[in-house]
Amino acid sequence: MSRDQSMTPETPEVRRHRGAPQDSTGVADPKKRKAVARFAWIVLGYNLLVVLWGAFVRATGSGAGCGRHWPLCNGEVIPRPQSIETVIEASHRATSGIALVAVLVLLGMAFARLPRGHRARRGAVYATVFIFAEALIGAGLVLFELVAQDASMKRGLSMILHLCNTFLLLAALALTAWWATTEEAAPAKDERKLVEEGAARRSSIVRVVLACALGSVLVLGASGAVAALGDTLFPATSLREGIAQDFSPMAHVFLRLRLLHPVIALGAGVLVLGAAAIVRTAVSSPRARTLSRFVTILFVVQFAGGLVNLMLLAPVGMQLFHLLLADVTWIALVLMSWEAWGVRAAVPAAAPSRPAVAA
Repeated sequence: MSRDQSMTPETPEVRRHRGAPQDSTGVADPKKRKAVARFAWIVLGYNLLVVLWGAFVRATGSGAGCGRHWPLCNGEVIPRPQSIETVIEASHRATSGIALVAVLVLLGMAFARLPRGHRARRGAVYATVFIFAEALIGAGLVLFELVAQDASMKRGLSMILHLCNTFLLLAALALTAWWATTEEAAPAKDERKLVEEGAARRSSIVRVVLACALGSVLVLGASGAVAALGDTLFPATSLREGIAQDFSPMAHVFLRLRLLHPVIALGAGVLVLGAAAIVRTAVSSPRARTLSRFVTILFVVQFAGGLVNLMLLAPVGMQLFHLLLADVTWIALVLMSWEAWGVRAAVPAAAPSRPAVAA
């Protein structure tokens, strides 16, 4: 008498369910995937710090600390600390360079440790594109002297471009980390299948709402960048003076846009909070629902932080805290949108092995 082994071949889904190492089926080795995920979260956190330090450079008027030189600082690789502005700007360039190298390392890890077609590889590619764009925008600000006390429209437009690219960079890094954390293999073309016609209709409505929410936060961030620039270039000594500046017929365009920022925040709040509420009621994904609660809390706290920033006449510390809240809210909204974007087919569970009938 003998026992025959089951001759049914393992499918990629079964291997993924039981956490098998990567093989020719394209399933990621869990250990390698987790290593990529950990490093991606670290790179995201570091880039948040770099973004805040860049805002500190703008708020302190230190953007011209290295003169009209890039990538060198005052024509030197290691500049002499001629002023505090030089130290601030040079340190920002150094941290930005480290951020670029970190993203390149993340790209290499994603391609070396994840199978072809994994979403995290795609996210790392986008992050690399946006980090290089970030460097080019920063170089343009210095070389065209759109720094320090420059109040031209070119600088305002460059701030908007810079903010939007930063948001896209953070979104790409966040999604790379999320995909590496939550998905063990992701040839996405086979997973984005809606399970029923009714779900398809609900998904379409949710997607439109999410797209509007994401777009509104980009617009809000752009107006916030210009408003922060107005606070730096045209500081007020009292709330009354600041309001008088905003309503003056001779007010600079940055001050007029600063006046619109709270109005845009209200409109964006309606869309973001509405989108989060729809996700909680119309989407079955537990992760999407959890993220929707985070988005709601973060946006409310961010809005309150903006009011405090206004009342305190935008001190540098409060500006940085408000920006940090905006960045974290954006990241949470991006992740919520991904989880709620569509109902994807579930991965089948591994069937328990059954011994063959004894002969």
